[in-house]
Amino acid sequence: MPLNEIALEELGLAPRWVRKGARGAAVEDGVREVAARAPSGQGAAGQEAAAQQAGMQGSAAAQALTTPTTPHLAATAAPTAPSLSEPSPDDDFAWFDAPAAAEAAPFAANDTPVPVAARVDVATLDWDALSERVASCTACRLCERRTNTVFGVGDRAAEWMLIGEAPGENEDRLGEPFVGQAGKLLDNMLRALSLARGENVYIANVIKCRPPGNRNPEPDEVARCEPYLQRQVQLVKPKIIVALGRFAAQSLLKTGDSIASLRGRVHEYEGVPVIVTYHPAYLLRSLHDKSKAWTDLCLARDTWRAAPGRGEQ
Repeated sequence: MPLNEIALEELGLAPRWVRKGARGAAVEDGVREVAARAPSGQGAAGQEAAAQQAGMQGSAAAQALTTPTTPHLAATAAPTAPSLSEPSPDDDFAWFDAPAAAEAAPFAANDTPVPVAARVDVATLDWDALSERVASCTACRLCERRTNTVFGVGDRAAEWMLIGEAPGENEDRLGEPFVGQAGKLLDNMLRALSLARGENVYIANVIKCRPPGNRNPEPDEVARCEPYLQRQVQLVKPKIIVALGRFAAQSLLKTGDSIASLRGRVHEYEGVPVIVTYHPAYLLRSLHDKSKAWTDLCLARDTWRAAPGRGEQ
């Protein structure tokens, strides 16, 4: 059997495909089979009727070859080999940009505002108090299943601030943002800019707790976590913010625009210039977009260099 047909069978797609000419062969085989069974004394009319019946049966057989298997039948099939594109269990691919068709989905409007008193309270906290507040936070239901909060990591006086979406499984386990393969790629991206994690770079997430099943956070969860991020930005005083991924960009900029439309422009969050680019985990699966991400990082570098008071904190 050709290699491509073996691959289709392993993926469970073989019943959906018929090689060229298979349908016609099925019809012809059916015709010959029924014609052979027809009594020789039927005459021309009887043989013609038998041929017509055979054609119908052959067409039905060919149709069966092209009909997708039903879900309950597919579920009983033998286990298929894992796809070569599957990440290893240790890699945290929880957060990555959706395909173009999905990335334009609107960011839900926040209809659960946080009490003003809570925002004012958080806005007065220093680093240590803010970290303790996040670690003990029970403002939303995400606290119920977390292992660790993921506060942030890096230089607290950095000029560069990178903001991701939400913790994944490994981040929840270690309490640090951007670990695993996505974290390694992010470190390489920083190195290309002559930067390094913890050296003039601070990394945080929009959400401090891992959502169950790595789902997108709900609007009320974003709203209740946002004061922590706002305070982090106020304390770091960065010259440039890089939003990593669609969800982070839409959350920071309060928009439902696609990442494609947000890239290539300078936005603003809390008075700080914002550049939007792809999430490193997305780039691991979409290598062709790495050049676009590099273009975004170059724009961020140029914007940072043009920032007033650069090098002064």
